[in-house]
Formats: sequence, C-alpha cells, structure tokens
Amino acid sequence: MIGRRTFITLLGGAAAWPLAARAQQPAMPIIGLVCGRSANDSGWIVAAFHRGLNERGLIEKQNVAIEYRWAEYRWERLDELIMDLVRRPVTAIAALSGSPTAIAAKAATQTIPIVFANGSDPVDLGLVTSLNRPDGNITGVSFLATGTATKRFELLRELVPKATTIALLVNPNTPPSVSERTDIQAAARAAGQKIEVYNTTRNDDIDQAFTAIAQRRLGALLVTAYPFSFAQRDRLVALAARHAIPAIYWAREFVEDGGLISYGASQKDAFYRAGVYIGRILKGEKPADLPIILPTQFEVVVNLKTAKALGLGVPTSILLRADEVIE
Repeated sequence: MIGRRTFITLLGGAAAWPLAARAQQPAMPIIGLVCGRSANDSGWIVAAFHRGLNERGLIEKQNVAIEYRWAEYRWERLDELIMDLVRRPVTAIAALSGSPTAIAAKAATQTIPIVFANGSDPVDLGLVTSLNRPDGNITGVSFLATGTATKRFELLRELVPKATTIALLVNPNTPPSVSERTDIQAAARAAGQKIEVYNTTRNDDIDQAFTAIAQRRLGALLVTAYPFSFAQRDRLVALAARHAIPAIYWAREFVEDGGLISYGASQKDAFYRAGVYIGRILKGEKPADLPIILPTQFEVVVNLKTAKALGLGVPTSILLRADEVIE
C-alpha cells in the first residue's frame, strides 16, 4: 500500500516528467542570414536558399529559425549586422551576395560555421586557402562572375563589331569589379580594342559616366560585376536605352528588366547550393570538409525587343548560344 505522502511525491514527479523532457529537447537551430542587398530586392535569393534548406529537410519555423539582416547596399553596416548575429548567438551564418559580406563574416567569428555565396575567387579574397579543403569555419559557393568577364567582352565585340571604343563601368572598391577590369583590359590589348574605364561608386557617378559616354559617342558598354550595379540596374538599363548604347551585363536580371544581353553563372543556383551547405552543416558536417562549389550553369540571355529598339541585329551565332531569348 502506498502512503499519502509517497503518492503525492510520485504524482509530483510524474507531473515534472513532461517539463524535464521539454527541457532536454535540443533548441531549434538558428541561421543568421546576412545579405548586402535590400530585403525588397532579394526575394528570389531567399527563395533559392530555402529550396536548398528544404532539400536537407529543414523548414523555417518548423525545425529551423532564420534571423535576417540586410545591409541595404551600405557595406559599412556589415560589421555591425554580423556582430549582432554572433552575439545572439546563431548556429550558422549564411553570408550571401557580395564579397564584403563574406569578408566581414570571416572577420567576426572563427567558431560559428559560415557559408558564403558570391561572385569572387575565395582564394584571392583570402576567405580560404584551398578550394578542395577549406580551412577553419568557412566554406561556400562562388559563381565566379569575375571569371566570365572576358567572355562578356568577346560577346559584346561580336554583337557590336563596329564599336571602336568600349566603355567599362567599374567600382574600384569592389574586388570582383577590379578583377574584371584587369581581365578585360588584358583581352582588349590582345584584340587591339580601345577601352575607357568609368569608376562608379555613387549615383552621381553613373549619370556622369553616361553623359561622357554619349558625348564621346562610344560604341558599346560593359558593366562589370558589383552589387551597386545590381541595385541600380533599372537606372543603368534606362540610361543605356536613352542614350542608345548597346550594353552587356553580368546577371540575367538586367536583361529581364530591359537590358540588351547578359552572360554569367546562375546566381539562383549558387544561393540554392548555399542553402544545401547550411543544411549539411546543421546536420553535423564541418565546413572544412565541404569543398568550395564552383559554377556549372552559365547563361546567355538576349532581349530582342531591346535590340530592335537600338536598331541592332543580333547575330545568329549568338542566338544559337542563347539560353533564353526575350521577345
């Protein structure tokens, strides 16, 4: 027979079991997603990242939480935004869009796993020492926008063969843009093609560059890869149309918004793969065991409506290579 006091003690212990069980349950992992762009400009990035997470069985608000931080193209805010995530602390950091984001994340923590996705060479940036065996707490995806610069230069010359001088928009503060400038200048020297470089770090710089390009009657324009140009793509596309300047861009979104032609690696695929890597890390793998992913998908996108407005015939050789033709 169980005494009253013993019964109450057992009853109290039974009531405590669910509480103890809940206390022992692991906390939901938290991903700190930090992006150099704005939230309004990044819905497609988040969707691609979520697709990668979902593939690894992770669904936001069900078995993983995500803390979002947006720099709004103000790179000086990155250190503050990332340190806020480190102090929280988060379980892993997804440093998406722009090499400054990855650099700031690496500087902020040597313990929290980091997965980056940007268009730079991660070895040249000092993010990792090896593509196959990243060291420390960081790995990621490079869509190597810089590696496609020479190809875009060649496409533009094929599209506008009579252009005696090609204008080049560069951001001297962004490593991928500077690297592209170097590659294109080397290719131009080899081809005997004249190049004029215009540095654009502010809105006023863009207006001044297009005014100079129009006044000098330059035959074509190549926009190098830097996040500021992506943020200002509507403006760049509109100015190119207003001044009737054939231009080639580094991302398909420019062409979807009315630009003439683009060539580059698929950014959507890169952000999707970053989500997969974060998922693998949350399942127990280490960043150092995950090699840097290089692009496998490259796209040529052509806007025939824009070409017609410019009075430009797109060669069949380009159309045959195009992954998408917008009519």
